Amino acid sequence: MRKSLHGRRIVAAGMLVVLLAATTAAPALAATSPVKAGLDVLTAQDGVPGAEVVIQDGRRTRVVRSGTGDLATGKPFPRDGSFRAGSVTKTFVATVVLQLVGEGRVRLDAPVERYLPGLLPDTRITVRRLLQHTSGLYNYTQDFAGLDPETLRHRGAEPAELVAIALKHPPLFEPGAKWSYSNTNYIVAGMIVERVTRHDLSGEIARRITRPLGLHGTYLPRRGDERLPSPHAVGYTPVGGKLADFSDFDATIAWAGGGLVTTPSDLDRFYGALLGGRLLRPAELTEMKRTVPADLGGIPGAGYGLGLGGIPLSCGGVAWGHGGSIPGFTTMSGVAAHDHRVTLVANQDPVPKGTSQHVAAAFDAAACSGQ
Repeated sequence: MRKSLHGRRIVAAGMLVVLLAATTAAPALAATSPVKAGLDVLTAQDGVPGAEVVIQDGRRTRVVRSGTGDLATGKPFPRDGSFRAGSVTKTFVATVVLQLVGEGRVRLDAPVERYLPGLLPDTRITVRRLLQHTSGLYNYTQDFAGLDPETLRHRGAEPAELVAIALKHPPLFEPGAKWSYSNTNYIVAGMIVERVTRHDLSGEIARRITRPLGLHGTYLPRRGDERLPSPHAVGYTPVGGKLADFSDFDATIAWAGGGLVTTPSDLDRFYGALLGGRLLRPAELTEMKRTVPADLGGIPGAGYGLGLGGIPLSCGGVAWGHGGSIPGFTTMSGVAAHDHRVTLVANQDPVPKGTSQHVAAAFDAAACSGQ
């Protein structure tokens, strides 16, 4: 999620630009490479504890790291360690919804009212408008802005509770009139999946995506599941002016909008499979990539589709993927031309002012390293 639970960062977790120190890179990536230099800006200049990029080209995997995965011990990021992916979760949820569309069980342009009667006050809000952030629904995570993150660490939440928080506020605009990133959209989308399939969202993601693709490190935690699997970098968040270990966290307060646990190689494999047509039929993948102009970190030409962002790269072409931030971790993941898959993760959220642009620049360098 990009606006975090304590400072409007969980939404940056969902926006693409957030889609968009020793190195362990393969010999093909020298220590002075633009990828390593981009990560060093995050750690040496911005003060983020550590950052890692995992790049997959076919069967070749390259890893570049900077800084540390643990401030107490100085250990680097563990190779392919677990982390919380924030709003990257949205691409998984949108994929499940679009699979249901392909099965004829959900219609993109049907009102949410058809699947969740009485939940939303405006029957003009459609499934498509949820997935594309054009519903006008208030972003419930804004109500957590400025709170002590420790008060949220073990809180957790049920989906209906999160929607109720959003509905205490008036809509931002009429459905379809504008684009505005709102985590509430994906809480409702997750509820649709559960109503239509009669299974919980965690199980549907496993059955439809993670098990078929062999993503053994990826899952959507249920309430009360607060521990990250080992190995993992320590996830830090500012508390009282210091960086606190926030690795343990009940992410059901983010749920379908940003609760996913995963690994870099799993995300590379997921986005490669999705954009390669292994998870959706051509018609649904086309809809997913049909974008509207979106403010993704102020990058010119960026757009947002259905749980998928498209952002121009400095080397030409577009990267398709998503970004996310949630207490402890900031990430960007996606696919550039020629099935060049990139996942960047930093072990801090929220990050200092201006760091999001540096994350985007480091991701761009990695995405362009396959050109």
